[in-house]
Amino acid sequence: MTPTHRAPGRDGEAFGTEPEEETEPHSGFLEEEAEHHSGFVTDAAHWLRGLLGPGDRGTAAVRRILDVGSGSGAASCVLARAFPQAQVVAVDRSAALLAGVVTRAEENGLSGRITARRAERPEQFRRLGPAELIWTGNVCRHLGDQQSALRSLASALRPGGLLAVAERGLPTRFLPRDIGIGKPGLQARLDAALEERFTAARALLPDAVSVVEDWPRLLASAGLVPTGSRTFLIDFPAPLDLSVRRHLHTRLRRLLEEVGARLDLVDRLTVEQLLDGDACTGILWRPDAFYLAAVTVHTARLCRHRA
Repeated sequence: MTPTHRAPGRDGEAFGTEPEEETEPHSGFLEEEAEHHSGFVTDAAHWLRGLLGPGDRGTAAVRRILDVGSGSGAASCVLARAFPQAQVVAVDRSAALLAGVVTRAEENGLSGRITARRAERPEQFRRLGPAELIWTGNVCRHLGDQQSALRSLASALRPGGLLAVAERGLPTRFLPRDIGIGKPGLQARLDAALEERFTAARALLPDAVSVVEDWPRLLASAGLVPTGSRTFLIDFPAPLDLSVRRHLHTRLRRLLEEVGARLDLVDRLTVEQLLDGDACTGILWRPDAFYLAAVTVHTARLCRHRA
């Protein structure tokens, strides 16, 4: 899997993940994650530039970008820097997150190049206006009919335009197999509990349709020509900076809230120990804690005018 993004000593998944009233309290966590993953988006954006054309030709051809599932615009800023002649539209369902887009753009010296649009349902994607590049991170997996969502996204592409879909990859790992407390293999059991919860939640989504998550095939079924997939690593080795440790502390607290009932008593108590801010075995102090995740980006182009 290449390339690896290493950090010394982060398209957020806010769009459509949960009902609006539940998304708001977790916005801080999602934005922290977006910041930590921004290095991978930079690497992905450079790869996309090459897919769009040799040298500066591909960059110059991109005049409008949609960042669907943008949160408060971390990826939008990365894309704006990678494509300096493009206007970027940050699209999300959360008005609260979108409120931070303009502020973030100003802080990054990108005022006037990034705007915000709210969209709550897949059928609204086609109303966002045409673009040469559409970036979407962890959006389709949270929508009931993923194939329909891809068709709607594809309908917003100009001929020759590129759709980049960042979906799944490998779950975030941050603990060794044996952490010295509880039973070895806690991380694997947490991952399994999260997968069970996600599968149950997907079945309850409006218009939920079960599909084989073969993203190149799904993109082809949306009327596009697949142009390759690539996996990017987000790698923060031990020992971790405090900001990443705090993010993991928040992640563990959310895990306990979301899947605690699926864990046995020993694992629940172990997670509580990891959350203890005063214990040397807690995630805020452990010298063996790390942060490793992988995100796969699938791409496809619109190679003809639509009828």
